[in-house]
Order: sequence, then structure tokens, then C-alpha cells
Amino acid sequence: MGIYKYIRQAWKNPKENLGGLYKERLLQWRNEPATVRIGRPTRLDAARSQGYKAKQGIVVVRQRVMRGGHERPQMAGGRRPKHFGRRKNLVISYQAIAEQRANENYQNCEVLNSYFVGKDGGHYWYEVILIDRSHPQIKADKQLSKVAGRRGRVYRGLTSAEKKSRLMFPK
Repeated sequence: MGIYKYIRQAWKNPKENLGGLYKERLLQWRNEPATVRIGRPTRLDAARSQGYKAKQGIVVVRQRVMRGGHERPQMAGGRRPKHFGRRKNLVISYQAIAEQRANENYQNCEVLNSYFVGKDGGHYWYEVILIDRSHPQIKADKQLSKVAGRRGRVYRGLTSAEKKSRLMFPK
């Protein structure tokens, strides 16, 4: 077996296989901001299978998303019921929300894909792979230049998380 297979097996049940390391990471991630740029992927097997390459112009971001219903938090202050508007689109998955939020914070980049890295009682964490559209090494790469050529991939349902939600809930 190659190393990626061992990594994939360890991440199938991280609480048991990674032990205290997983808990320590979750404690650390809770205190960080919602969007954090990281140097290298936490799950190398998942990142490589989603298209990650260790080259300049590729950015990995850890994105935190709150668990629970997709409703907005209750507003303080009075509003008439018509303008209360707490409902959101329940069709979008947490992973797709994480990709969209990462893209909003890194507007010069395009979302390639994302993968799950952890969850606790209050949050999910996903690592999102972003491509810098204007970087010379990305423009020289045949595969990545096609992806970076058009904008708004995450909003047009072209990432793996968005494709899953498109198949589950056709319009």
C-alpha cells in the first residue's frame, strides 16, 4: 500500500485513529478566525485527489462553518414579520457554503475543490483549494489554466460539492 492509502484509512475514523492530535487541532481551530490560510494541506490524500499540486499559485484555506440549520441568527430589535426574513436556502451543503465563503475572502482566486477536515458540536471545518488566476505558473499549467480561465466556478455549480447538490436537488 502507498502512503496515501494509510492516510485515507486514518481519516476514516479520526477520533480513534488520530487520538489526541485530532482533539488538539479542534481546540486550536476554534480559537482561530473563520478563514485561515495554511501552508500545506492537513489531509494530503484528499487534497491530491481533489487536484492539489505543490506549486506556486495554489493556496489552501481552512474555512469554518457553523453547524445547525441554515437560518440566520435571531435579530435583536423590532421588525415587522414581513422583514424578519430568517429563512435561507436549505439545498446548499455546508461544504458548498465553505467554498463560497473562502472565495469571498480570496476574490483574486478561483475555487478548485474542497474536502472535510473536522467537526465538533458547533462547527464544521473544510479545507478549500484555491487557484490564483493571474499567477504565471498557473497560466503555464494546461489543466489549471482552463479552470482559472472563467470566474465564479463555485457559484455556477462546478466544484464537487456543488455538483453533488445539483444532482440531489434538480430544479
